[in-house]
Amino acid sequence: MNRTEKETFVTEFQELLGRAPVFYLTDFTGLDVKSLSELRQSLRDSGAEYVVTKNRLVRLALKGSDLPDLGDALTGPTGFVFGFDDAVGPAKVLTDFAKENKDRPALKLGVVDRKLIQPEQIAQLARLPSREVLLAQLAGALQGPMATLAGALEAKLHEMMGLLEALKDKRGSA
Repeated sequence: MNRTEKETFVTEFQELLGRAPVFYLTDFTGLDVKSLSELRQSLRDSGAEYVVTKNRLVRLALKGSDLPDLGDALTGPTGFVFGFDDAVGPAKVLTDFAKENKDRPALKLGVVDRKLIQPEQIAQLARLPSREVLLAQLAGALQGPMATLAGALEAKLHEMMGLLEALKDKRGSA
């Protein structure tokens, strides 16, 4: 890479850091090209992007940013997973892929909403249901009490109709 390419990479990387609300750092040691391609495709399908970087260029891109210090995570081979939609999708893809590939890629750190998280917390995120499922559960939880109220009001309406019918029959027979 010449100087211009490095400067371009740093600028593009800073733009990715600014756009992505979540990113995870991985160590991809032990993955062959085919496996890495499969991982990239799986991440793309979940709305994420995988970028292999030089740690020195990442340090340059992080200078002056409001991101937490990544410190020791920027040693050895480092791949960044940028999540643009949510934090759960890419975490699920990474942990599922690691289970199938002898714990590769290894999770180093993550940053969610500008806060540093550890690999154990990334695994916890991966166990959460997807955003769509959580929204559906929330809608169901909100719908339950309203449906109960509507049912109770309808029952009272039927009761009132029954009382009016009984009153009508009583007056009609008198």
